[in-house]
Amino acid sequence: MIGSITNIVDNIVYVKLAIDVTTQANLVNIHVVFEDNDRKIVGEIMSMDISSAKISIVGEIVNNYFLPGVTKKPSFKSSVRIINMEELALILGDQQIKDNNQIYLGQSTVYNNYRINVGVNSFFSNHFAILGNTGSGKSFTVARLLQNIFTSNNYLPVNANIFIFDAYGEYTNAFARVSEISPALNYKVYTTNTLNPECEVLHIPLWLLGIDDIALLLDASDPAQLSIIEKALKLVPILKNSETANENDEEVIKFRNDIVARALLDILRSGKDSSKIRDQILAILTTYQTRDLNLESKIVQPGYVRTLRQCLYIDKTGKMQEMELVVDFISSFIIEGLEIPDPKGNIPYTLKDLELALDFSLISEGILKSDKVFDYANVLSVRLHSLANSDSAVYFEYDTMIDRQSYIAKLLTTNSGAKAQIVNFNINYVNDRLAKSITKIISKMVFDFATNNADRGKIPFHIIIEEAHRYVQMDKDEQLLGYNIFNRITKEGRKYGVLLGLITQRPSELSDTCISQCSNFIILRTLHPKDLAYIKEMVPNMSDELLLQLKTLQPGNAMAFGSAFKVPVNIKIDRPNPEPLSNNSDISGIWYG
Repeated sequence: MIGSITNIVDNIVYVKLAIDVTTQANLVNIHVVFEDNDRKIVGEIMSMDISSAKISIVGEIVNNYFLPGVTKKPSFKSSVRIINMEELALILGDQQIKDNNQIYLGQSTVYNNYRINVGVNSFFSNHFAILGNTGSGKSFTVARLLQNIFTSNNYLPVNANIFIFDAYGEYTNAFARVSEISPALNYKVYTTNTLNPECEVLHIPLWLLGIDDIALLLDASDPAQLSIIEKALKLVPILKNSETANENDEEVIKFRNDIVARALLDILRSGKDSSKIRDQILAILTTYQTRDLNLESKIVQPGYVRTLRQCLYIDKTGKMQEMELVVDFISSFIIEGLEIPDPKGNIPYTLKDLELALDFSLISEGILKSDKVFDYANVLSVRLHSLANSDSAVYFEYDTMIDRQSYIAKLLTTNSGAKAQIVNFNINYVNDRLAKSITKIISKMVFDFATNNADRGKIPFHIIIEEAHRYVQMDKDEQLLGYNIFNRITKEGRKYGVLLGLITQRPSELSDTCISQCSNFIILRTLHPKDLAYIKEMVPNMSDELLLQLKTLQPGNAMAFGSAFKVPVNIKIDRPNPEPLSNNSDISGIWYG
């Protein structure tokens, strides 16, 4: 016995010590058992002085099984003793890995050399978060955790699909040698570095993107912009450049003529002066001409034939004398009741193609006639034009036709044709806005693939996002699209096998929905008062005493909570081998050469 109970307040038991603590090893965080006949209630020593200890009740041992949580309190007559190793194994788990449902996590910092293993299903079939300040060891923890999947038992996770969005390009060094473990294991990297690529540059087929994806890409902010994007996506296969196979399809030409004619009539009836009308028509027909409707189209009148270009002549008075003739000619191409068809299947197109279609969509929405429409619509055109003419356009170029299922399969296939278990998207070379869009777009592709898979949950995906506070935020997506893809994944993803891993130094900046749906947490040293308060609110079993411990953890030490752990566990994470490239700059070495 170590002492006797003197007071019980809520879930805290105060014990008067009967041992000389000056001759003992430190007992803080050691588990004790309150034993009364066959009843065993387990507690953890939270603090102590030379004569007393404060112990928090953490659960009960019943029929040789540990039940976390508090339903009963110990009696005052209970004996109080240090937990034995057999009982400790019921709480922290067996130190020996016996099957493929466990991997090694780290060593207990409380019980010397005690190996902490974690259930693969209990940890990886749920969303998880790894939190901690810069320098606390988050990257090491992520690298070691994933390395342990491949090395800590005798089984190979050949069917794993792990996508890492690597904000700083840190992880290639940590996983590049995974194939040395077995030829069946492979690692693949995509980079956003187009100037000096050491691996394959990321390319996303633009035609696989839907309305919501384009809205994210163009940073849309008004729901009215969605209808413009929707129309553009319908128009793009119709307005596709003449080299398409449908160029001579009469139905396609009919639609093109109708679309062009409606846009031209909007210009002709806009009320602007004749010279502006002429200039706009010239601009439209220079870009969007069709086989039948173009500047050289013949307008036949009794006794003479003129081209449309000639009929746009402005006289000395500033009037377009043939305005009525031009209107009648263009009106002849309009087919009442004709609706833009939904595209049949995927049709490859580029950002330039989409830009043309968007311009047409804007015209048909009345951008030339309404300043209000111009205000919320023109910004889309400006952003798309900027993207299409920027260095970032290369990420949306794809040289072969591919569907979504084949694209995702290709992401998971190495250049030699082997299955890759870890795919790293190095998004270090694009700005935060584009990085966020890329992360959301690929995550949505994976989620859509999983939800449409008839064999639900049989192809699991783990999406791990480094610096998650930059990408997994409370964005305007909910108001604009009706959902945030990361919120949707955390709420619905488990049943489809799409799991999220959030790595961040600022948990208070994460989406509340996402962090609240995480079932497991590995928390390293955290100092910011706002983050500590947030962790206390969001993480289960987080007491004030545990919160204080987070402020003094050494780098690489962590506290683990959640469904994979019966009680909060203090862990020392082994250094990864190889390590990620997350070291600080060697200032003295650089300064003094």
